[in-house]
Amino acid sequence: MATHLQIDDALIVRAVRLGRHKSKRDAVTRALVDYIERLEQQKVLGLFGTVDYDPRYNYNRQRARA
Repeated sequence: MATHLQIDDALIVRAVRLGRHKSKRDAVTRALVDYIERLEQQKVLGLFGTVDYDPRYNYNRQRARA
C-alpha cells in the first residue's frame, strides 16, 4: 500500500544515517516497529502489581518435573 507522508527531510536523513539504513523506507519501517514494540512493553508494565504472587511457589520444584 503506497502512503505519502510529509516528514521532515532533516529527520529522515538523520535517521537513515544514524541507523545505517539503506533507504528512507527502511528507516521509517524500523521506527514504526520500535514504536509498536515500545507501546506493547508499556502495556506489560501496566500489569505489574496486578498479578497475585504466591510467596510459597517454588519454581525449582516445577522445573524438576520436566
